[in-house]
Amino acid sequence: MNFPLDDRIAGVLVPVFAIRTQGDLGIGDAHSLAAFLEWAAPIGLRLVKLLPINETGGDNSPYNALSSRALDPTTIRTTPEALPDLSRVKFNEILKANPDAARDSDRVDYPAVKALKNRLLEAAFARFLKIHFAAKSARGAEFRAFGESEAEWLGDYTLFRALLELHKGEGWDGWPEEHRTIGNARAWLAGLGKRAAPFKKRRRYFAYVQWIAFQQWRAVKAQAESLGVGLMGDIPFGVSYQSADVWAEPSIFRTDWSGGTPPDTIFKHDEFVQRWGQNWGIPLYNWNALREQRFDWWRRRVRGVREFFDLFRIDHVLGFYRIYGFPWRPERNAEFLPLSREEARERTGGELPRFQPRADDSPEHKAENCREGEEYLRVVLEEAAAGHVIGEDLGEVPDYVRPNLRSLGIAGYKIPQWEKRHDGRLIAGSDYERLSLAMYATHDHDPLRQMWETLLREAREPHGDGPRWELRILCEFAGLDPERQHDFDSEAHPALLRALLNSNSWIAVVMITDLFGRAERFNSPGVAHGSWTQRMHARLEELDGDEKTRLFRALLLETGRAS
Repeated sequence: MNFPLDDRIAGVLVPVFAIRTQGDLGIGDAHSLAAFLEWAAPIGLRLVKLLPINETGGDNSPYNALSSRALDPTTIRTTPEALPDLSRVKFNEILKANPDAARDSDRVDYPAVKALKNRLLEAAFARFLKIHFAAKSARGAEFRAFGESEAEWLGDYTLFRALLELHKGEGWDGWPEEHRTIGNARAWLAGLGKRAAPFKKRRRYFAYVQWIAFQQWRAVKAQAESLGVGLMGDIPFGVSYQSADVWAEPSIFRTDWSGGTPPDTIFKHDEFVQRWGQNWGIPLYNWNALREQRFDWWRRRVRGVREFFDLFRIDHVLGFYRIYGFPWRPERNAEFLPLSREEARERTGGELPRFQPRADDSPEHKAENCREGEEYLRVVLEEAAAGHVIGEDLGEVPDYVRPNLRSLGIAGYKIPQWEKRHDGRLIAGSDYERLSLAMYATHDHDPLRQMWETLLREAREPHGDGPRWELRILCEFAGLDPERQHDFDSEAHPALLRALLNSNSWIAVVMITDLFGRAERFNSPGVAHGSWTQRMHARLEELDGDEKTRLFRALLLETGRAS
């Protein structure tokens, strides 16, 4: 699907795990998303934006995946209707043996959900092997064809995934030497001879899981196209240090440095971030090695995302130009927290956190960073084509980044409460560049209701002097009188939604929580407990005729964004 810049698109951001439907197993999945598309299309929404759907590790963060290509098994609908190899008898037997309390929870219980889905997938795989794999059946042939078509990444991934299971989830850098590199692992496997049969079966299982996931996601993509709704994906700038990618292709990564962001005093609860910055732990790229390979890894990654999505966002697109790096892994953050810069330098052999490959500390360095960033992004555009890429250009943004993104045809972000002129005055939504995506909050921020109520509460504090500037800006953007108190549901909420949809931005997106005026939050950066677990407040089946749904439909029609 294409979305010309002349169109004014309305979209909604919803994490797959958050969607609740009748019959799900405690987490949203591909079939839940299909039901969501059926709900979204009649409202007039033309775009559904998702978080990354790659397989996650122990922290369940979509931005810290085990693979840049493998899909997360929790996104598979593991019922007999959706999984042909699973018998109804076995499904009922496994469900009966597992408590179902978490299935109706408003939070995802990842250990319970993953264990249940794994049992169901194992049962389906066993039946598939017995009936289809060895026999000359059409289904067996389809599985083998999938392995051939995805060979560029699937073989390395299944080897990594089977070893990860063998080592009970321990990171690859803690594996014995015979498994720590892909070359050693291949030699080890070849040396097993006939004893390799059980290990090869496990590799086949992980390939089977990906085959099922790809089938279901391809079906969702086809359904979205039939409904006229686009799917927008998300590519994190980096990949997890403990991923299959870093293990299999270490030469294109710099594992001695970890990417992150500079110190930020806004994180009042996190002393380390205030002092040193955010240390995400992602390895930096060895751009010279990537260049020698014609950036093949990035090309494959973009092609993989384009299979399931019409457009995609690059999370932290600033990293293509320069990224803040730490000369230590996040596991050592506590060690460095109390140290002076001189003491930290002694521990690292002379290095301190800094921008890589260079800071923007001179016109020459700025020009070089801009030139290299454009080179790398042009590779992405060669695989995706202009008009299909959105850059998350938030944070400490160099002055050359946004003009360069516009010159490449990459839409940037407009967060209304952050869009101010040099003199501090608000930039009206009508003045936004057309090549932009406007939304009040991403998955990392307070939902609109929470933001409004927090600002209102602070403005009422005894030592306050009336509405604070953040609240005043939101009121001004929405056309509300900042000197008056406005009820959120009846006044502020519809006015804020209308103002966003009325903006000149090509795409206007609301989080699903903001569409319904809810306060639930999907992620709190730096707070591990509870992040990535929040689900929608109700099942989709309960939202037919909902008052907020009718309001949003009316606003889409009023602002000319309805399909």
